[in-house]
Amino acid sequence: MQVKVRETKRLGSRHHEKRRGRRMNSRVPVRLEWDDETSKRVTAEAHTRVVNPYGCMVVLKHVLNLEHRLALTNLISNTSNAAIIVWKGNQRPDGWEYGVELVAPEMDFWGLEL
Repeated sequence: MQVKVRETKRLGSRHHEKRRGRRMNSRVPVRLEWDDETSKRVTAEAHTRVVNPYGCMVVLKHVLNLEHRLALTNLISNTSNAAIIVWKGNQRPDGWEYGVELVAPEMDFWGLEL
């Protein structure tokens, strides 16, 4: 019996790095802002499910593509940071799971000891 083996594709360096920093389940209210395909500014409020010093996981009803750039605001501390969608997970009843990477974040962005 022959077994067909899939070739693996090499992903960009961002996608094969080991996870940086400790993750913590944490529900932090956030605002995400980005420009849609018609350059219209879109704003959505959500809560994180998981945070680490370099990003978070959020669930949004909006559909975004990988590498989409946005601004993420921590509504508790009212601090903002540039961010990029780096992972798209499962669709849930309340929206899509997204991994969001913060661009050059302050290590205390979440106000938590991580």
